[in-house]
Amino acid sequence: MTPPRFILDKSAHNPDADMWFAQPAGFTTIPFRALLNPADSPAAKALRQALAPILDSLNDELARQQFLAHLAQGQRLLAILAEAGTTRCAIGLHRDDVSGTAKGSLLFSLFTVSWRDISPAAPAATAARAVAGAEGHTNIAYLELPCGPASFSETVRTPTADSGLPQDPVLQVFAHLPHPDGRRLVVLTLGTTAVNRRTEYRSLLHQIAENVSFEDPLLELAALTKAGGRSRPPRG
Repeated sequence: MTPPRFILDKSAHNPDADMWFAQPAGFTTIPFRALLNPADSPAAKALRQALAPILDSLNDELARQQFLAHLAQGQRLLAILAEAGTTRCAIGLHRDDVSGTAKGSLLFSLFTVSWRDISPAAPAATAARAVAGAEGHTNIAYLELPCGPASFSETVRTPTADSGLPQDPVLQVFAHLPHPDGRRLVVLTLGTTAVNRRTEYRSLLHQIAENVSFEDPLLELAALTKAGGRSRPPRG
């Protein structure tokens, strides 16, 4: 059996990282912090310069205004995510290869990583408490993962009419992973309008969670290699 291949993102070498994980193929990370800089900042100026060729390529003023309106809406949504503690956001694009009427169509999803500060507690208690009484959540499960205890849940919601979003049901699958320090909780969320592919997206998020590590796997691998041992490929 061919071992899985991993491409290391530069963030894997960040000495201030709090967790490591493997992002599956088909997901493109959004540098959303770069989209939320103050308008008069150098970073915002660099973004405008980067977008200039795109705006220049549009045929008319209406198309340019529509592009800018969509960009502004996206920035508002990203700002909401940032306020909620989101530190990573990625868009998933996959071809539907499951038998059925939708086979061959493109499936879109949104993957986020968010942090929450919590009252000090044992990780097992935190995992249980994260979904206890969660309104509208189903398929609740508790698992012991390599990184520690975790809880999973999912829900289907429809955006409100005043949100400005399409009124399509959205499936959200959650993984709640307590940090070993007992003071923080990381929440992995996978959202999609492909509600009929609930089983596949649930399995995908479970696989992501299983590869989470709160200890630098690269240091572990280096130590084992130096000692002449073997380890599975790094996960982060």
